[in-house]
Amino acid sequence: MKQHLIRDLKGPFDLSAERKPESQHFHMETQFIHIGFNGKRTGTETYILKLRCIPAALSGKNGDEYTCPEFGLQINTEPAVTIPALRDWTYVFNPSLSGMDERGPMFGIPHGKFEDIADSLGNMLPVEIRYAIYNNFIDFHSFNDVFARPMRFGKGIQDLKAIGQRIVHAAAFVAAPVNLGAGIKPGSVFRNGEVTLELEGVSVVDGVPCALVAYDSGESTLKMIMPFATDQEIVTEGGSEYKGDIYIDLATRWVRKVTLDEFVITQTRVTNQTKIDSYTVRHILLRLIGLEEFEKKLSILS
Repeated sequence: MKQHLIRDLKGPFDLSAERKPESQHFHMETQFIHIGFNGKRTGTETYILKLRCIPAALSGKNGDEYTCPEFGLQINTEPAVTIPALRDWTYVFNPSLSGMDERGPMFGIPHGKFEDIADSLGNMLPVEIRYAIYNNFIDFHSFNDVFARPMRFGKGIQDLKAIGQRIVHAAAFVAAPVNLGAGIKPGSVFRNGEVTLELEGVSVVDGVPCALVAYDSGESTLKMIMPFATDQEIVTEGGSEYKGDIYIDLATRWVRKVTLDEFVITQTRVTNQTKIDSYTVRHILLRLIGLEEFEKKLSILS
């Protein structure tokens, strides 16, 4: 028995296979925790994203079709709200659109959907909240489709064959634009550090054997430019490192669970005005869920 187990764990593993063509349902919760340099919390935001995926093989479209039935938001201890503009929103994910050329926005997700949006109480949302909502979709596809699926060009998960093997991912040192409509100007970018993936072993999620893949962004940098008054700008610069684990179903190759912890330090300045330093911790839990849970009311609204 012991020899059989050792033989199985030695591999080689094949993480290059295509996913089983079946509809899937996902739940992703993101929490921002803002911390003062005295160590005390200064604020929190919680975002909940639900997505239904119909693979291209089933939808007949030129990419996987995603539908967001509802998006939840809670700021500090205020009442939780939803975002009406995103209710039952459907889009087609296009992995060939990196956002770094003129072919279209990142992954084909339109910026216009997130401009001038309000919550379910009718409150217009500030630009930083609008950007965080948009970025929920970018984060989801980064985990689900960039890190957890084979790369057509460059190193990717397909190159992990044995437990303990570590690779530098094709996303290493890539600069992705983070401008969003009129609120965040061109020239705003997030640049990855040395992004790595490591096959750490085999785990079990919901009773299903999964490959356990750890990822690490390395030392990353960011710059965001926002308009202020007529001829001034608010410029935020800083650094971060994010890391976590991806659990991939060994039978279907679908992602069953993802965790993320990110630590961000930034400095914000307005032309000729005082600089503001900030420290933010971000946590994400992404889960593959069943239809029954998917159709339930969002947890923060309960």
